[in-house]
Amino acid sequence: MLRKLLALVLAIAIAWVTITGSPTVVRAEALPSAIVAAAPSVAKSLPTGDYPVQQAAYDDGTGEYALMLLNTPAGASPVFRTSELQMARLDDEAIAQGKKPYLAVKDGQPVLYLNEDFKIEYLHSETAVQTNPQTGEQQTVIVRRESSFWSPFAGAIAGQVVANALFAPHYVLPPAYLPGRPLVGYGGYGRSYGDAISSYQNRYNAAPVAERNRQQFRATGNVARKATGLSRPAANNRAKATGSGFGSSTFRSTPNRRVAAPRPRSSFGSSFGRSPVRMRSSFGSFRRR
Repeated sequence: MLRKLLALVLAIAIAWVTITGSPTVVRAEALPSAIVAAAPSVAKSLPTGDYPVQQAAYDDGTGEYALMLLNTPAGASPVFRTSELQMARLDDEAIAQGKKPYLAVKDGQPVLYLNEDFKIEYLHSETAVQTNPQTGEQQTVIVRRESSFWSPFAGAIAGQVVANALFAPHYVLPPAYLPGRPLVGYGGYGRSYGDAISSYQNRYNAAPVAERNRQQFRATGNVARKATGLSRPAANNRAKATGSGFGSSTFRSTPNRRVAAPRPRSSFGSSFGRSPVRMRSSFGSFRRR
């Protein structure tokens, strides 16, 4: 029953995004909430096997991936969550045989296999440290939230990666976020998550956004979140995540300091338009105010 409901919500969202071309406010406890809210906060391990991927999203506020899977066993959520995910590109032979993006799980270790065209929904959060007026304690507050798309294996980037690294599973971090353009390729990668972070730091002279946010959250306690609505990207944002588009969102800005992502030294990509919203939970449900 849950899967039928999710499939219906997904189909409606795809039809809506396809039909409406102009910027508009998407009421919807839109797709992140419809899919992700159905998943437990702590994902259970999946049995060994290959699971087709219908849709994927990444939240740099938490560093968490959420994958909408097909053919999961009875009792398992169709949404798989993880904060450390290996990726590899489908080779040409597999693509020629009609193989679609899928999550391979072996001994509890997930690996995401994608083709060049697959787009991951990228949710970007800008944070600031503010004083809670009720407790007087410092807390990290998300002051702006935006949506973009990330293509880890886009053709222009594929030619720049050594073949062994391209087709072998690696931990992958997205490029530094820059408003106005999609993210393409890698920001950092390695055989371990720590290696991927080091690769990112060598490239940008800064820690990944998700790691900076985690450090802030540890230093100031739980994040305070401000938003309940979701809006479509601005006019030039016509891309859709594979399977559908989640839309774009931002938080009502405040006069407080924001934490901005570093500007990269190379041409790896970033994001799209912005509009004010409020949110109840990270990577979770949204509602328009």
